[in-house]
Amino acid sequence: MADTHPPDRKTSAGKKRGGTSGKVADFRYKRPPQPDPRRHDAPGCGKPAARRAPDLAAIGAMRAPSHGEAYAALDLGTNNCRLLIARPSGRDFTVIDAFSRVVKLGEGLATTGRLSDAAMERTLAALAICADKLQRRNVRLARSVATEACRRAANGADFIERVRRETGIVLDIISAEEEARLAVLGCHILLEAGDGPAVIFDIGGGSTELVLVEPDAASPARVPRILDWQSVPWGVVSLTDTIGRGEDSEAARAARYARMKAMVAESFAPFAARIAAAARHGDIRLLGTSGTVTTLASLYLELPSYDRSAVDGLIVPAAAMREISARLSLMTPYERASLPCIGADRADLVVAGCAILEAILDLWPARRLGVADRGIREGILRSIMAAERRSERSLKALQRQRGAAPPARHSRA
Repeated sequence: MADTHPPDRKTSAGKKRGGTSGKVADFRYKRPPQPDPRRHDAPGCGKPAARRAPDLAAIGAMRAPSHGEAYAALDLGTNNCRLLIARPSGRDFTVIDAFSRVVKLGEGLATTGRLSDAAMERTLAALAICADKLQRRNVRLARSVATEACRRAANGADFIERVRRETGIVLDIISAEEEARLAVLGCHILLEAGDGPAVIFDIGGGSTELVLVEPDAASPARVPRILDWQSVPWGVVSLTDTIGRGEDSEAARAARYARMKAMVAESFAPFAARIAAAARHGDIRLLGTSGTVTTLASLYLELPSYDRSAVDGLIVPAAAMREISARLSLMTPYERASLPCIGADRADLVVAGCAILEAILDLWPARRLGVADRGIREGILRSIMAAERRSERSLKALQRQRGAAPPARHSRA
């Protein structure tokens, strides 16, 4: 993989909500001994014990990388908490550990404007597992990011501080622009071959990012140039919470789906107008990364259970994805939950994802859709590994210069 990527125009590590941060180092995690709740003499017996932050020792110190060291990327979204730990392998990497859990951090956020106590507790429990994994691995550099739920919530910054205190994980609330950039960096290699422009999209829990890119025809492995982008505050959680769950009859389900598509299309309208000329190109391409597209791809393949190796990199006819979306929109929640690869966790959210996908296909009518089971986490890993390689090259160049420099002359009095 190429180590170049679109420039991040906002690299200062500010504390403003939604601001882009250039920080890449978290901490090395050392979890303290935990009391056994079964012991009657354990502190706090009979009530939940308060979490204690692990002891921290800084990682990412200025030192040369050693064999076996790993890098980590954590993505805390509106619906999921995902961790990826990997070791460099040439110009790519090999995953050595991973974690993913549906935490529904943004549940109810669209109506209350705040993260709920229950959602924060679920998320903290997942992040504690991530902290344990990071402690056990020889992690050199890590970056942990939070996206739309923490950007929008009135108590998002307070929650980030609580996460730091209780787990030791330092989360950056990244901007929508950086979220889009990282998604492109993580999955662009799966773009279908061609000469025309392409759109890469990421349907999240609380927002959707659309990016118009210009791939390098001479070197497809290089990260494409970003021409335009837009983020809208509609993801599978936020759209579901806003429209509601009135699914008593097929007619009600159809009307609900139509409202979802109309609401998303209205938000996409400025971007759609800007890219209208590019959309008329005869060889446009489309690549999606999200639980929505991987779930629909699994249904398209009629998989009995999810198989990443079958889905990641798959090219699917856009018409087939529309047909599956329309069929799901008319099913009852029970019928959707009974389908393989959907289940109870996604049954009430997949319809919103389908509505967002159809709105994207309306503004960018590609004949085929590429499917990526990769995105922000992979983008983070590639970004920090590329930065390490650049630092190593700079250090070696400086050492060569110093080694080749003539000895200093000493004047005689």
